[in-house]
Amino acid sequence: MTHSKHQNNSFCGRTRREFLWETGAGFTGLALSGLLDSEFLSQQAVAADGKTKFVNPLAPKDPHFDAKATSVIFLYMYGGPSHIDTFDYKPAMKGMDGKTIDVKTFGRGGRKNKGRIVETRWNFKQHGDCGQWVSDLFPNFATCVDDVAFLHSMTADSPIHGSAMLMMNSGKIVSGSPCLGSWVNYGLGTQNENLPGFVVMLDPRGGPISGAKNWSAGYMPASFQATIMRSQGSPILNLKRPDGISDSMQRRLLDALRAYNNEHQVQRIDNTDLAARIASYELAYKMQSSAPEATDLASETKETQAAYGLDRKESSFFGRQCLMARRLVERGVRFVQVYSGGNHNDANWDAHGDLKRNHDMHALETDKPIAGLINDLKQRGLFEKTLIVWGGEFGRQPTAEYAKGTGRDHNSYGFTMWMAGGGIKGGVSVGKTDELGSAAVENRFHVRNLHATVLNQMGLDPNRLSYFFNGLDQKLVGVEGAEPIREIIA
Repeated sequence: MTHSKHQNNSFCGRTRREFLWETGAGFTGLALSGLLDSEFLSQQAVAADGKTKFVNPLAPKDPHFDAKATSVIFLYMYGGPSHIDTFDYKPAMKGMDGKTIDVKTFGRGGRKNKGRIVETRWNFKQHGDCGQWVSDLFPNFATCVDDVAFLHSMTADSPIHGSAMLMMNSGKIVSGSPCLGSWVNYGLGTQNENLPGFVVMLDPRGGPISGAKNWSAGYMPASFQATIMRSQGSPILNLKRPDGISDSMQRRLLDALRAYNNEHQVQRIDNTDLAARIASYELAYKMQSSAPEATDLASETKETQAAYGLDRKESSFFGRQCLMARRLVERGVRFVQVYSGGNHNDANWDAHGDLKRNHDMHALETDKPIAGLINDLKQRGLFEKTLIVWGGEFGRQPTAEYAKGTGRDHNSYGFTMWMAGGGIKGGVSVGKTDELGSAAVENRFHVRNLHATVLNQMGLDPNRLSYFFNGLDQKLVGVEGAEPIREIIA
């Protein structure tokens, strides 16, 4: 009885002849694939239904409407830079340092109704024809404000790093959802089949809280998640071909894998994951030659490298990443996210202790590279097609977190982000926080509005782009939807 059950439901009841045929004889297909043209077996591949022709999930797709931008570079300031010490000038705070006032705040330290004012440690000046206020932290970026749209009234749902970062990246405060870069690649595909469509570059001090959840594809196939790239050494870990494996041999192995998929997929209920894996292997094969070239900065002039701050120790690492970002979008990569700040505490913008030391350090690392990126994109005619986003998961409170010191707590009630290029108006400011910067009071925008704006500039309707999962048409902007920030769209 037991034997009969195995015969019907498992591999255990098969004969030795069947075993040898299944495991050994089929291997000769590798030799056959070597005799056939490399495109032959690829043309035979079909989708999971056994009928529809297989289509690479990252193949280019038409946008919903004419796009203003073709690529996105998200400069992520991990930890939460202080808006009132960078771009949101609050002259009313002048002379209030150390004074305890009534102000409602909500951050890592919980909900409070009073706080001790921490006056900004930097001077502000107006810059450009638009007269945008910028602190002394960003002297190089200050020369670019006429190309930038500032959003002074951003809001988010959480003042805690982990959930706030997930929201800024995926639109949800819980894990499991695709991030912004995944949605862009799902909606549009990639323009370069030899490079990833979505790239993330991390700070050398470590990754952020929540780790890979911040660049995950969530419930989408793995082919839409980000590829981690490094600006020094091997650009992509574990990509190098093993010793003894030739290019032609690897090509044949890929063709054999597709042939196996084609032969067995009719017997499978759902073969989507296998198809996605094959597409991933195919991409890895192509990246072995393309990725090193794309990340080779030696071909850039000394003047270009200096413009990105590569000639200074403090800014050289972030500068290399920004220069790599330009080279990647130049080669058709859809979405590049560059992290400033890693690990915990003062290794990122999370200024709970010494505000001045923290922000002086991180601004010095990023100021020149950001200005270099904007100017370089403009000189190469890429600025109008490349959307740049700058910001962190939230801002900082106007009051001190502790009884002593100058550190500020988290602030998700009101903070500043900015966007540039990609059909965004330059030299404009939208929204407003109160006179101390504790909360947005005019034209309040949510993270969903930011996401909607990015999708809109890429030619995707944020309220139409969906992915069916768990019985629902899931959207980056949620079931309630969100509108782009029209005030900054050219």
